[in-house]
Amino acid sequence: MIEIPSDLHKELVPLAFLLGNWAGAGVHDFPGSEKCNFGQEVTFTHDGRDFLEYQSHTWVLDNDGNKVRPLESEHGFWRVDADRKVEVTMVRNDGVVEIWYGELADKKPQIDLVTDAVARTAASGPYTGGKRLYGYVNSDLMWVGEKQTPDVELRPYMSAHLKKVVTPEDVERWAKALPDDMPDDGIAFFK
Repeated sequence: MIEIPSDLHKELVPLAFLLGNWAGAGVHDFPGSEKCNFGQEVTFTHDGRDFLEYQSHTWVLDNDGNKVRPLESEHGFWRVDADRKVEVTMVRNDGVVEIWYGELADKKPQIDLVTDAVARTAASGPYTGGKRLYGYVNSDLMWVGEKQTPDVELRPYMSAHLKKVVTPEDVERWAKALPDDMPDDGIAFFK
């Protein structure tokens, strides 16, 4: 279920499907890096201004699904304009800063992004750009990232399937929003 908070900036309504805490797992595979399964936690929040704040943390998983060590961390800000054009500013723990541009798909919660600018510190590895696709599918958030370096053509390197994290506060809020005339036995509700 997509909720649109009453204090969400009106320009961000098309991005409301991203809001919340998400967790799941995916696959990382890029030449010169360790191929692995990873866990991920993503948060999209807002404070009433015209952007969403984004945080992502990933970690390598062992064969039993246990955390081994951190993989990547990102922090950024997402905006959308009246023409459904999306812009993202992002910084990563490895010393890369990116500007992404893209757009929301027509009549579906899907975002295609491509890097417009990349800045790297001396400590970061080689990287020249990327593409990302985010989609809200059956109440889940799915994404795939592509990456290129001077030596490797643009190719997929990470993808994940994330589920919305439900907090006790969410359950309490939803329970308070139930109508007062709910049937006593609960079964009649489904008839």
